Amino acid sequence: MSTRPRSTRSNQRRVALATVIGTTIEWYDFFIYATAAGLAFAQLFFEPAGSSIGLLLAFASVGISFLFRPLGAFLAGHYGDRIGRRAMLVLTLMLMGLSTALIGLLPTYETAGVLAPVLLLLLRILQGISAGGEWGGAVLMAVEHAPSTARGRAGAFPQLGVPLGLLLASGVTALLTGWIAPGEAFLQWGWRVPFLLSVVLIAVGYLVRQNVDESPVFREIAQSRTQSKVPVIELFRRHGLLVVVAALIFAGNNAAGYMATGGFIPSYATSPAVGLERTEVLLAVTYSAAMWLGFTYLAGILADKIGRKRTYLVGFTVQLLTCFPLFWLINTGSLLMLYLAMTLFTVGLGLAYGPQAALYSEMFPASVRFSGVSISYALGAVLGGAFAPTIATALVEATGGTAAVSWYLAGMTLLSMAAVAVVRDRSGIDLSIRNLAEQEAGATIFASSAPDPQLGESSKVPQ
Repeated sequence: MSTRPRSTRSNQRRVALATVIGTTIEWYDFFIYATAAGLAFAQLFFEPAGSSIGLLLAFASVGISFLFRPLGAFLAGHYGDRIGRRAMLVLTLMLMGLSTALIGLLPTYETAGVLAPVLLLLLRILQGISAGGEWGGAVLMAVEHAPSTARGRAGAFPQLGVPLGLLLASGVTALLTGWIAPGEAFLQWGWRVPFLLSVVLIAVGYLVRQNVDESPVFREIAQSRTQSKVPVIELFRRHGLLVVVAALIFAGNNAAGYMATGGFIPSYATSPAVGLERTEVLLAVTYSAAMWLGFTYLAGILADKIGRKRTYLVGFTVQLLTCFPLFWLINTGSLLMLYLAMTLFTVGLGLAYGPQAALYSEMFPASVRFSGVSISYALGAVLGGAFAPTIATALVEATGGTAAVSWYLAGMTLLSMAAVAVVRDRSGIDLSIRNLAEQEAGATIFASSAPDPQLGESSKVPQ
């Protein structure tokens, strides 16, 4: 293990706070769009296409941003490995906030015609670029500041930003649809308020992130002048297959999380097929986000105790077992059953999301780590969540039921289970630049019964 000085506990707390606040704001912005797409954008921006096609187009606009996440990951990965983690965190936060606030100021199709959806898509693309670069920087700031025995828990903090962002987004929307701007008022002006609130949140996030130290691993890289000139090219030349496998690990969890709690279910549960009220469903989604948060943090703790890989497999098993009960319960049309469905589903969702930061960070060598984690995450999001709401909506339209959606979720989950089953659990590996040669040698894909030689005595995690 490395003998380099560890960050102080006070600094680790500042880093944890900065990463969770920043990612919460980023994902609040991202989920606000998904929620508004399901509830309002079909009428406001895609009205000429009709209700069914308009909803498909609205969900497709959600997915378009995912296609640009890899671009954000490539850019942030390149500069994050070249100039530092913290600078990219601040930049991505500002880009996301500006894009989100401008969406709240857009004219609708009624007043601007085809220009309205065009501008909406352009701003959604900027959101995608920002989201693609955000996660990798937040994860590395958290994990590289943490001691080796607590990386799972430290890495869970930026992961908490996703359920916290969803909780905040669905909670604000529920407040608007239920009390402040119910009914037609939400379509007339209420939908703009959550987007405009982003300005305040971004100011808070900027101040918090400016007051944290740069990652100790990147400081070592800068001091030793070992930055890669073109880290993305080096990443794919040496570890291209590892990037693909890492992306597949995330795809199943992202498909389930983004469709079930952020896009498709709010729309489906309020459709005539189920018949629940909009505000009731949004409150249920808010509740599910709180449950997701709890199990994500628990997974970070478990990842330090039983290993990243084993925690993942437990989470994916639970997720697989709930793919069908999720819609069986929702289709009853009972609000109580909706809450039960969301509770069951978020158990596996959280357990298969909490260990991701630590697993990814320990997969890639220090010199290309920002590029590796960011691009793997972005590609996994494209494969998993990009068009999950659109696919689900199309499957329901084609089959008249939700069984095909459950099979789709189950298939994605099995794909990710297979991917995580073949990787090595490298819990506790030294992340510093001093052990770059060992990191390069150990960054292989397939699991082995033999212990990883560079893990040392502190890591006894079974493969």
